[in-house]
Amino acid sequence: MDSKDMNFLKMIQEPETEASGCSETSTCGSSGGPADMDPEVWNKVKNHPCYSEEAHHFYARMHVAVAPACNIQCNYCNRKYDCSNESRPGVVSERLTPELAAKKVLAVASEIHQMTVVGIAGAGDSLANPDKTFKTFELISKAAPDIKLCLSTNGLALPDMVDRIADYNVDHVTVTINMVDPEVGEQIYPWIYFNKKRWRGRDAAKILSERQLLGLEMLTARKILVKVNSVMIPGVNDEHLKDVNREVKRRGAFLHNIMPLISEPEHGTFYGLNGQRGPTAEELKHLQDSCEGEMNMMRHCRQCRADAVGLLGEDRSAEFTNEKIEAIEIADVQYDLAAREEYRDKVENIRETERRIKEMIVSGLGQNKDLEKAPPILVAVATQGGGEINQHFGHAREFQVYEVDANEAKFVGHRRVDLYCEGGFGEEDSLTRITEALSDCVAVMCAKIGGCPKKTLEEANILGIDKFAFQSIKPALLNYFKEYVEGVKSGAITPKEVTSQTKIRSGAYTAPAGSPITILS
Repeated sequence: MDSKDMNFLKMIQEPETEASGCSETSTCGSSGGPADMDPEVWNKVKNHPCYSEEAHHFYARMHVAVAPACNIQCNYCNRKYDCSNESRPGVVSERLTPELAAKKVLAVASEIHQMTVVGIAGAGDSLANPDKTFKTFELISKAAPDIKLCLSTNGLALPDMVDRIADYNVDHVTVTINMVDPEVGEQIYPWIYFNKKRWRGRDAAKILSERQLLGLEMLTARKILVKVNSVMIPGVNDEHLKDVNREVKRRGAFLHNIMPLISEPEHGTFYGLNGQRGPTAEELKHLQDSCEGEMNMMRHCRQCRADAVGLLGEDRSAEFTNEKIEAIEIADVQYDLAAREEYRDKVENIRETERRIKEMIVSGLGQNKDLEKAPPILVAVATQGGGEINQHFGHAREFQVYEVDANEAKFVGHRRVDLYCEGGFGEEDSLTRITEALSDCVAVMCAKIGGCPKKTLEEANILGIDKFAFQSIKPALLNYFKEYVEGVKSGAITPKEVTSQTKIRSGAYTAPAGSPITILS
């Protein structure tokens, strides 16, 4: 047993019990493990960071921007080219040809062994550019057959492309479905271009919805996993997304990802320029919770750029510019398949150990009636990846938020924040904004936290905790829940009362060139 396993086992006080599988749909899918689903499905999702919440701590994705054209217009979208300072869908810094995309994939995979997935998500629609999309897949599958292929689409052209998708062994397709009622849809889509004609209003929304749902049915009939993305637009489709959730479940979708509207005016979208607000973190979570009983929910989405590279929550695209890739001789690229497989084996061993440890902890905690009765709490975690609490509070640009009770530590979202420590000094304004972003959390877990930020957090009734440094996230959270409940019972901890609404800052942190995040060293 290595030192990591020994650290896990120090947390255990109760004997091991039999593992129990998932009996409720709402606990499978994004947060599920091998006991929760068919082995064939598990093999498809176990190292896909978007389809498995567990996997996103360890595995990276890469988007190649080979599809510039789009066949619909969305009121929340403004596709920006040559933009490096915005982290949201539809934005790219550099476009790629299929040939350059394949070369870039090899170069990235040789540097980032945890990169397991290549997707085409724009900057337009992948299936509005079918020749470029499928040529890219053809070249990548020949050069790097161990990498999963996936695509994202608005679904308008999907029914015509299902055969080609299957022929290229694309196992994962994301379809953005924001409505199943054209009356709602006409408020979201000004126009679509279909059958060589521009359609507007309710007619456009009706055609789009019918094509989306038909394409979804065709994909699931082929056993292709489908994730449905929906943008939550308060006052437009927020309540209606419950209907969307039921309809996509009925047609076999694997995951539903309800994302917050990004509507800052500076992005230049119709909604942004006309004052349409996005949801608060509390509103988003309430809707996701409402839909979770119907089907599996994805909550770890970062609404990535169309040229994102790296773990979810980071973007290393600045390290792999077109200029750098073009200068590389393909013969010099060391695509080390053995090293990539070794990394995956190491990850799976860690994940299996964590599952076993968590089962032991839950078995012990379940014998405490006070814990079983206690309501869940939200806890924020600072992590660089690897499924560990391994980041200094002052170095975090994102906190992952978990809902914790006696039986589960469930990932429910993330909060982007401004960096607190700059050049060894703490920024008070940043600390204030961090406190506001985490106002609904009872605690923040990190590898280390200084006295000043810890005191400021405590004044906001948020505990800064570093005693679980470098431990596995979910086991540590389950153990902390016991401490928290006991602290409340003894009067040492004041229960949290959340009255504010937390603003969401969407997207992934864009890492400067030359600052890679390393995990599993």
